[in-house]
Amino acid sequence: MPDQLNHTDQHFLEHAIEISRRALEDEGKTPFGAIVVIEGEIISEGTSSVVELTDPTAHAEVMALRHAGTKLGRHLFPDAVMYASSEPCPMCLVACYWAQVPRLVFGATSQDVATYGFEDLQFYRELTLTAEERFLREEAAGGTPHTQAVDVLRGWADKIPGGVVPKY
Repeated sequence: MPDQLNHTDQHFLEHAIEISRRALEDEGKTPFGAIVVIEGEIISEGTSSVVELTDPTAHAEVMALRHAGTKLGRHLFPDAVMYASSEPCPMCLVACYWAQVPRLVFGATSQDVATYGFEDLQFYRELTLTAEERFLREEAAGGTPHTQAVDVLRGWADKIPGGVVPKY
């Protein structure tokens, strides 16, 4: 991770941090901000809206991606840079992967975030455990429910021109 950002990155990261500062002043919001930038233009902004929307997935990065999708009419952003006031939690990091965002620049680290009471590091650690060791119990169905669920996936794949490529 570079110590010095270029002028453009510095500018956009400061903007994301300013969003987090405004969130701090807005009762009920946690201090996180994010922006999606494409070709040097801020396409969307996001602030943590978990409490306001009663939505545990309404983190700043997710909100920025949602707003970008609405504005651009697409869900993939291979031409974007995400700037976030803090290192994204596992959910937000994976959301960036799902959206094909190729670059992410952040301010505070997960260690910094943990210092101030947020669970991001705990969740990163939890995901390194085996399924049997995790707090959340995951239970895969067998029999008829499994077969029915796979049939739906197969039906979706059959509609894709040229088929799908398995991603093991």
